[in-house]
This record gives sequence, C-alpha cells and structure tokens, in this order.
Amino acid sequence: MSAAAVLAEAIRAALNAHVPLAEGLAAIFDAPPVRAATPHAVIGEAQLSDWGTKDMAGREARVVVSLHDAGESPARLRRLSGEVEAAMTGLPRAMGGGWQLASRVLLRARVERKGEGRWIATSEWRLRMLKSGE
Repeated sequence: MSAAAVLAEAIRAALNAHVPLAEGLAAIFDAPPVRAATPHAVIGEAQLSDWGTKDMAGREARVVVSLHDAGESPARLRRLSGEVEAAMTGLPRAMGGGWQLASRVLLRARVERKGEGRWIATSEWRLRMLKSGE
C-alpha cells in the first residue's frame, strides 16, 4: 500500500476512534462532498516528498484536515477543531504496510467565515514516515 493510502487510512481511523469527533460530526470524507450535513470533516490529499535515508524509504507529508459547519458563530467548530488536534495525537506509531510514524507537527490552524453562516476550520499537519523492511 502507498504511503498516501496508509496515511489517509490512519487519519480516518484516528478521527473515527476519537469519541468527541465521532459523536460531533455528521461524517468524515476523503474528498469534498457534493452535499453533506454539517458539521463534517474532510481529509485532504497528502502532499508527499522524499524523506528517506540510505537504507529506508521515507516520506514527509503535508495534510490538511478541514471541518465545515453552518451557524451564526464558530463556537462549535472551535471545539471540534481542538478535538481534531487531540485525535491526531492518537495516530499510532505503526501505521501499516511497514510504515512507521516518525514525527507529527501541527503547522497551522485557523477558523474562518466562508459566506453567510458558513464556517471552516483547517489544521495543517506535517507527518514524517519511514518504511521498515526494505
């Protein structure tokens, strides 16, 4: 399995396993949905670059997790955004397919208004992975 597929699966599993998110979100998507109830999450496609060593394959990934909501205030979205951060800290070291999580860093997070009564919270992560067994 590719590093991108392993990473997307691990992030989805971590978000689904985090009870406050599982109870607070209508759905978690791998791509922006055409229509969806709010609040919902979208796991963006990872941007990958080489992060290997002489004897191990490695990838550095930049991934954006976005939360979408509707309402007069972003209060619920702020709370859920904090839960995304908590869920991401729960990513397992062993991610599958021989990939191991080496580091996880929150690069930036923000909440912004996207039109009348629409809000989006984004968190961008840098994840570094190494593949054992090669």
